Parts: sequence; C-alpha cells; structure tokens
Amino acid sequence: MTLFDGIYLFYPQQRKSFVFDVSTIIVVIVFLTLASTFLLIIPGIRGRVRLYWMVRVLFSLMVGVVIVVVQFTGDWESGWVTANTSYKSFSRAMVNADIGLHVGLAGVNITLVGNPVNQVNETINYNEHFAWSFDADYDHSYSEGLEKGLPSPILYVAEKFTTQSPCNVHRQYRISSHYASASLWVAFCTWLISNMLFSTPVLVYGGYMILVTGAFMIFSLLSFSTVRNSLVCPIQFGTTSLRIGYGGSFWLTLAVGLLCFVAGITVVALRYFNSDLLKTFFDLHEGKAEDYREKTEAYVNLRFMNSTLSPPQHSKLTPNDI
Repeated sequence: MTLFDGIYLFYPQQRKSFVFDVSTIIVVIVFLTLASTFLLIIPGIRGRVRLYWMVRVLFSLMVGVVIVVVQFTGDWESGWVTANTSYKSFSRAMVNADIGLHVGLAGVNITLVGNPVNQVNETINYNEHFAWSFDADYDHSYSEGLEKGLPSPILYVAEKFTTQSPCNVHRQYRISSHYASASLWVAFCTWLISNMLFSTPVLVYGGYMILVTGAFMIFSLLSFSTVRNSLVCPIQFGTTSLRIGYGGSFWLTLAVGLLCFVAGITVVALRYFNSDLLKTFFDLHEGKAEDYREKTEAYVNLRFMNSTLSPPQHSKLTPNDI
C-alpha cells in the first residue's frame, strides 16, 4: 500500500456487478430461449386459443424467471451517498466519490465511483463483492481486501458487516438471507407443480399451487425483512451518512408474489362460479372433451358377437331326410 512515483499499486482481481452477474445472465438466457421457442410454434395454434396460450405461457415463464433471478441479484437493499473521503490508508489524499451499498441474498456489493472518475492519478471505479452465504467466509474476504489495499471507503463499509463489528448485523443478515433463499426455492418447486397441474383437467389444484407459490414468495420477503428488527448501524462519511432501503429485487418479488395471489384466486373462483370460462381459457372445453371420449369408444357388431358366443345347434335327422 505504498506509493511508487506518486501512483498507487494496481492489483488485478475479478469484480462482480452489483445487479447482474454470470448466473443471472445464464438464467435469463435459458428462459428467453424457452419463450422464443414458444413464439415460434404459436402461429400454428388457431383462433382465440392462440391468445390464451400466449398469456398462460408468458405469465408462467415470467414467474419462474423472477423466482430464480432474484436469488443472484444484489439489490434487495441498496443505498448511495456522495461524499469527500480519504482514498487509501496512510495517505492524506481526498477524493469526491459516489459510495454505494447493495445487499443481496448471497452477500454485499460495495461500489466506489469517483467524481470525476480519474483522480489522484487513478481510475476510481470499484465494485467489490463480499459473500456471507453458508459456504463462504465473509471475514476471510474482508481480510483479503485489507491485503490487496482496497480503498478506505470500501473497507470501512465492509467492516460494518464483519462478525467482529460492534454493529452485530452479520448474523442477522446471513440467517435472514438464507431463509429467504430457501423460501424462494420452495416457491420454484411449487411453480413447477402448478404448471404440471394446469396441463390436467384438475385446474383448481393448479390454482391452489399458484397460491402456495405466491405465499412462499411473500414469506421470503418477510424473512429478509427481519433484518430491520436489528439496530441501524450508522455509516458516516464526514457529515453525510449512507442510508439503505429496499431495492428493485425486493419490490419485484413482492409484485410477482401478489400477482400469483391474484391469478390463483381467479382460477379457484372461476372453478366454482364459471367453470366453462375456465375450461375455455385452458383449452378444455366440452368439444375437446367429447373428442377425448370418442377416442375411447368401441363399436361392437352385436350380430357377429351373438353368432360367435352362442352354442352350435346340432341338426337332427328325420326319416324323410334318409
């Protein structure tokens, strides 16, 4: 962390986007491929059924992609602040920068962007990820950041989430994120089951499973929200403070969870009040049911069956026949 001709040491490392990463991009590509495949075959469906199929498939894919993607995003909580702060330890250099804190289910991302980007003979554009999942060691990641000589604002914010910090928020965030992630994976399983049930004549059970999917999504939000019960840890940069609030992933999960509730209630209500409309929407109307029945009907030639099953008649000879 010393100076060489007035330039700070450069260290190469892999940096992670605070909103999207490789896992998120892969999930989005997979679901976009499924959606594109369906759009290619949709012209072969005739009439209003085409519109019904499109609504059902796109809604289902939208729910599935949201459930999976928010597992990897880093904006369940986020906050920004612009401040004049020291840049590196053992240096009097001051920089003006935007400092961001972005909390996800797998860890926290801390960003530092200079205003302007080029200051003190460096490009100030940092984005560092510190993981706190059960298979990761947050304190070890923080120690590696110290060894690499990360800028002081990043280390200062990251230190607030260590296990040794007086703020004592590491355990709360780690457990809350773990249960929120587990609830979302259960919601993903119920989403798969609902799709299978919607492909059968028992549509009402598919509606029940969509309700269960929405319930687990809401439960994941409640699990993550328990971090608000802990004391707020102040993050001060001079006279300004960094405050965080719920981010885009949190509100997106809430919106899709409520949408699942609306869809599930609608399916269940139509089952009891207007089942014909429900069967039409899912392409299970009476005409199609009759087609299914016709395929199972067998036509029997009763005359042939009677002649086959009846016992043979023995002829009797009379004196006139001799």
